[in-house]
Amino acid sequence: MRAMVLERPGELLNLVERPDPLPSDGEVRVRVSACGVCRTDLHVVDGELPNPKLPIVPGHEIVGRIDQVGRNAGRLAIGMRVGIPWLGQTCGHCRFCREGKENLCDNPKFTGYTRDGGYASHVIADVAYVFSLSETGDDVAAAPLLCAGLIGWRSLKLAGDGKNIGLYGFGAAAHIIAQVARWQGRNVFAFTRSGDAAGQAFAKRLGACWAGNSDEPPPEQLDCAIIYAPVGALVPAALRAARKGGRVVCAGIHMSDIPSFPYSILWEERELVSVANLTRRDGEEFFEIVPRAGIVTQTTPYPLLRANDALSDLRSGRLEGAAVLVP
Repeated sequence: MRAMVLERPGELLNLVERPDPLPSDGEVRVRVSACGVCRTDLHVVDGELPNPKLPIVPGHEIVGRIDQVGRNAGRLAIGMRVGIPWLGQTCGHCRFCREGKENLCDNPKFTGYTRDGGYASHVIADVAYVFSLSETGDDVAAAPLLCAGLIGWRSLKLAGDGKNIGLYGFGAAAHIIAQVARWQGRNVFAFTRSGDAAGQAFAKRLGACWAGNSDEPPPEQLDCAIIYAPVGALVPAALRAARKGGRVVCAGIHMSDIPSFPYSILWEERELVSVANLTRRDGEEFFEIVPRAGIVTQTTPYPLLRANDALSDLRSGRLEGAAVLVP
């Protein structure tokens, strides 16, 4: 197999050839056909998330086909089209797992962070954390759904049912969730980096009723807002844009420090919450919605060898939608 490997945080990924991995009990091997490049991958590569398993193969928006199964593979079989997400394994017995909150498991494993991911030709996955995918649609187009879509969906549920929804940071997740929100009949207000005319035009093409700079107020108060950009300064901006009783959701796994802000913008029962990881139920719900909502992802494919270029383009904001690696 071939894989792009991170040896030390802050360094470029290196192409490595390894013996083909073999699945153990309760595992399958997947031949990767596409792997999305997620902002969380950047946080791993840039050393912003602590204690990755090193060396590590990043990537957790994986689409491919099973080409080998271990014992006790259950419903999974060779040839099946599957998706592999960020949540790679949970303990099943901590209080959070017992309470149906596996996204908060005390002893989890994460694909592309604490177990090898999809920047590779092959990947091993726990059978319990693999999504069966239909045969409909292109693999490259489906890849961003495995994290940008799943975390986007969880954050949208947590935001509540408000009519006016603000999306701060119009990247991979927001461009998917804007389509879901429009399908639900909501008004989408898109916030981008200051002066990002192309990003604002992109948001409007996807149905946003307004698009502007993240440091300016929207023309109407927001019932809820989701912050996808890892910028702590957006928290007080979103709170100021929210109506009384509104909710602001921080959807990233990492964010720069939130600056101090006056209590007055939180008062009147505004809420500030965060999203952590995902549950398998989130995935089941979301993949039922994808065809009904007619979601179309905007992707830019890169060959596996150009993984460093894809990460650089994401880091600098040169992408519309999502980058996807193709082995």
